[in-house]
Amino acid sequence: MADLSTLARPYAKAAFDYANENGVVSEWEDFLFIASMIVKDKSFHTWLDNPAVSAEQKSAALVDLYDTEVASVSDSAFKQLLNDAKGHRDDSNASYPQVSTALNNFVKQLSEQERLTLLPEVYEHYRRHKASGLKQLDAYVTTAYPLTDEQREMFQTRLAASLNASVVIHETVDPSLLAGATIKVGDKVIDDSMRGKLQQLKTQLTA
Repeated sequence: MADLSTLARPYAKAAFDYANENGVVSEWEDFLFIASMIVKDKSFHTWLDNPAVSAEQKSAALVDLYDTEVASVSDSAFKQLLNDAKGHRDDSNASYPQVSTALNNFVKQLSEQERLTLLPEVYEHYRRHKASGLKQLDAYVTTAYPLTDEQREMFQTRLAASLNASVVIHETVDPSLLAGATIKVGDKVIDDSMRGKLQQLKTQLTA
């Protein structure tokens, strides 16, 4: 019998191809990450192996867990786990969409083919497809105060447009900046903080 990684490859490719074509790569990745964590749980894994539980019940359980614990509540263990993975450690208000019809159908297909236990491998292959299929850069954003959802979206959109790449934002807070932000991408640093502007003014006045 083929190993789990080999079995997972076609599912991961199909998932990434659809997500990439429809602009939902991050949404699918978020769900696959959480679903893989759930499936790794020993008790849940045992429940999946129970022949008395229908394929529809199994897929519905995963989708419902994500919708109720990640997409709907203000804070939960699963949501914090996802926030940590995405670099939003201090943002309990981060919002995530509920599972789409297409993603729900994908999970149902896995369940009907008794492949839900492959989700950890599917997730890993999906990430590899994303890394090779999309140019992805890490942006380290430091602000005087925690970013709001609107500010985060603004940074994400503007950086992605200017860098022509998918951008992963890593946030830190430094009150000494006073206001504004500093952004570091690779070797490039943009200092648009109040502290930086005051330092520039001081340099000009003493020149």
